[in-house]
Amino acid sequence: MTEHSNPSKVVVIGGGYAGTLASNRLRKRADVDITLVNPRPTFVERIRLHQFVARTGDATIDYDTLLGEGIRLVVDTATRIDTAARAVRLATGRALDYDYVIYAVGSTGALPSSVPGAAEFAVSPAEFESAQRLRARLEELPPDAPLTVVGGGLTGIETAAELAERGHTVTLVCGRALAPSLSAPGRRYVAKWLTRHGVTVLEGGEVTEVRPDAVVLAGGSAGRAVRPSALTIWAAGFGVPDLAAASGLRTDSLGRLLTDETLTSVDDDRVVAAGDAAAPSGRPLRMSGYAAGPLGAQAADTVLSRIAGTEPAVIDLAFTGACVSLGRRAAVRQLARKDDTVVNIYVGGRMGAAIKEVTCKYAVSKRIRKEAREPGSMGWPKGGPRPDQPTAPSQEVTSP
Repeated sequence: MTEHSNPSKVVVIGGGYAGTLASNRLRKRADVDITLVNPRPTFVERIRLHQFVARTGDATIDYDTLLGEGIRLVVDTATRIDTAARAVRLATGRALDYDYVIYAVGSTGALPSSVPGAAEFAVSPAEFESAQRLRARLEELPPDAPLTVVGGGLTGIETAAELAERGHTVTLVCGRALAPSLSAPGRRYVAKWLTRHGVTVLEGGEVTEVRPDAVVLAGGSAGRAVRPSALTIWAAGFGVPDLAAASGLRTDSLGRLLTDETLTSVDDDRVVAAGDAAAPSGRPLRMSGYAAGPLGAQAADTVLSRIAGTEPAVIDLAFTGACVSLGRRAAVRQLARKDDTVVNIYVGGRMGAAIKEVTCKYAVSKRIRKEAREPGSMGWPKGGPRPDQPTAPSQEVTSP
């Protein structure tokens, strides 16, 4: 390995699954100065936030146990990537010079401005700070207070199931069908579990207003109705931070950074994206914990290739399916083809729960921590969809 006399400075923005793994993988070269910028002092396991909300598990890990030696953690928020000056501007007024940036800001919960009262009265379970607010609100309510979870995808299902198993009265409002990303047999299993545990599932309905103590519904099996809701949990859809757009870099309609198939920004070859905030060839892969690790590894490899003066490889990621937990004792492990289209095969019940738990632990211990010990060790299934080809419908970040 040829080392530069002056280390290359790489700033990784975002310390989630993609950014943390990318930081560790950059240590494949000894002549790289690595700074990880994250707004929180601890790593958040987003795929466990529904457990955190229901007080059935923790969702934070000390970075000391995750980051390899020599990586500098800066607890701050990036406000702009100044590509002209090659500096990342921070909320505290500091600036970090860089040779390369890895853009791994992840995704956020999205409270729609088009639904009156949603931004004011609903709470998202998708980020740690909002999950903290949600957990605190739940503590203030009587055990039988009616709760409404909006969103029939994996995040909504996991949140509704976790709360129902803890004895809460839960209504799950699905804008389309329940669990649309699962196979028909998988959807039936989820529906039966929710019914058995007292969750009222309203399919095809739309929340048109959120009030402090109610939701207004239109359409679907509920018709038009006002339903009591002491707490409304919004788990329908995700957004991304606006850092790329605020920095003058081109994004897709959701705000994800537009890149080529090596994850390099189409505007600046010193900015490389990873995870939920990347849109390679304008066709982003599924927002998920599963994809975050390989995308983080690929982003690091792209940067290292550019430092070495070699041509970066294109992203190649095959999918294997998704998991959705149903409380602490059941889950569905849905199988899929490499292109992320599901097949009519799933594993449910306790075996599904065991697979889900192993998958969650694998994301940290076998990916991030192993990469800290052995930079460059992570591999992933290949032969998946190319970013410039159509993919299966997007699923949510809680599906590892």
